[in-house]
Amino acid sequence: MSSQLPEATDAPVRTDFIRQIVREDLASGKHGAIKTRFPPEPNGYLHIGHAKAICLDFGIAAEFGGVCNLRLDDTNPAREDPEYVRAIQDDVRWLGFDWHSLRHASDYFGVYYLACEKLIKDGKAFVCDLSQEQVREYRGTLTEPGRNSPFRERSVEENLDLFRRMRAGEFPDGARTLRARIDMQSGNMNLRDPALYRIKHVEHQNTGSEWPIYPMYDMAHALGDAIEGITHSLCTLEFEDHRPLYDWCVDNVDLAGHPELLEPLATKGLPKEAAKPRQIEFSRLNFNYLVMSKRKLMQLVTDKLVDGWDDPRMPTLQGIRRRGYTASALKLMVERVGISKQNSLLDISILEGALRDDLDAHAPRRMAVLDPLKVVLANLDAAHTEMLRFSNHPKDEAQGMRDIPFGRELWIEREDFEEVPPKGFKRLTLGGEVRLRGAGIIRCDEAIKDADGRVTELRCTLDLESRPGMEGANRKVKGTIHWVSARHAVAAEVRLYDRLFRVPDPDSDADGKTFVDHLNPDSRKVVTAYVEPEAARAAPEQSFQFERLGYFVADRYDHRPDAPVFNRSVSLRDTWAQKG
Repeated sequence: MSSQLPEATDAPVRTDFIRQIVREDLASGKHGAIKTRFPPEPNGYLHIGHAKAICLDFGIAAEFGGVCNLRLDDTNPAREDPEYVRAIQDDVRWLGFDWHSLRHASDYFGVYYLACEKLIKDGKAFVCDLSQEQVREYRGTLTEPGRNSPFRERSVEENLDLFRRMRAGEFPDGARTLRARIDMQSGNMNLRDPALYRIKHVEHQNTGSEWPIYPMYDMAHALGDAIEGITHSLCTLEFEDHRPLYDWCVDNVDLAGHPELLEPLATKGLPKEAAKPRQIEFSRLNFNYLVMSKRKLMQLVTDKLVDGWDDPRMPTLQGIRRRGYTASALKLMVERVGISKQNSLLDISILEGALRDDLDAHAPRRMAVLDPLKVVLANLDAAHTEMLRFSNHPKDEAQGMRDIPFGRELWIEREDFEEVPPKGFKRLTLGGEVRLRGAGIIRCDEAIKDADGRVTELRCTLDLESRPGMEGANRKVKGTIHWVSARHAVAAEVRLYDRLFRVPDPDSDADGKTFVDHLNPDSRKVVTAYVEPEAARAAPEQSFQFERLGYFVADRYDHRPDAPVFNRSVSLRDTWAQKG
């Protein structure tokens, strides 16, 4: 597949520290071309945090005329699923990016194995019989050095024999590991003879039962970058302490100096590239009012606290896409957040604000009523119907106009009428007037109630001189409300989504509570609303501003013109700021 095109020349120049490193490397001649990769593990759905990494990996490649690979880190088959692989590819494409080459870590299992045989022959790796618990005991602590494994001084011949027997599947899971021989006294725990291979008799989605041993992430990641000729390996800050091990693997295997290690690539039709990549770390994307731990997200799904991985309240890319977030809004958010070396908890209003700004500029306007109260215009004939012209977007004439039916009976929002209005109320009151958006001024003459005293219908009079084009059309009244024609409106299911958690830090275990205790019981409400006919004809995933109500999207899966379903993406204003 092709890489992204370079950005337009009139785009603002970005000057974060990563781009500055890339510019310096190109200027010095260290690299003739830039090559990056996005390397997710297919053990879950991508979330908002991954959006930053995707935009950075693919964006920098595009900006500097390079390419970016999508590499699936499938080194732990017990936790991986083809469903996640499909979703990852879908998410990357949805964000507007395309990969130069689709790779899998499993493509390189043969190379990893030969690389480890080389390390054994060089005296830099050994087969260890310590159990997982014993390895932890021998490793030491942050303040105490580790101790050498009693198996550390095995001969090269014995290590090669044992490693090859591990490869042949002779030993059970956990019986042995291959470990790097580095330094058990190191102040960096990652350099205390880390594991390179472990025994796992697990079927792999790509390689089947070919391999009973699997490489550890740190080695596979480093050598995968080297194999692909990656120039800049961009990672989040938690990998900063792993960088010495990353460099150790690249330097001590030395693929560029030992091209024979790349021979297994030929059987897969892959190019024999090799380079020394540079790992650069940047801060993760963390927002309040969210959890992004895969374990916790999995718990929400398995305990049915949400409606699946693509529930619009979930921070997964599949979820927020269904919520109505656009790729351009996420890119805008990433641009506003910027790139730094300092982890911080960002306010979710940054994310929501980016969506509001994007949809305000691009989303067509429609009228809908979520909590309907009937209005009867008594001075119009029962059969009265006319079509009124409305702009699709007040700031974008290119979006054109549409016709909205208007008749004797209308739906308005219940909150737009008060029989006993509070101070400052500027909408409809008994005996008062209000402007119907684009239709004229009405006066409320009577409020009809049911046996419980609840208002069920308003009898009103339309000022015929205030109709569009009439002499009294500009007569001043205090308020303007929206409406839909009761005869022509289409009933729609509207899902009112809100933040999934009630508190800014749901991960906090204060007072013995878990993140589940902080779930917002009002994060999802479903109402039967009425929408203008043009809204019902929306395509799935089409976004609108429902005037005066917020931004809504036609559901990706459930919406049909004859049975419309809309999800609230975000309110017009940040109502949570008022709560605070």
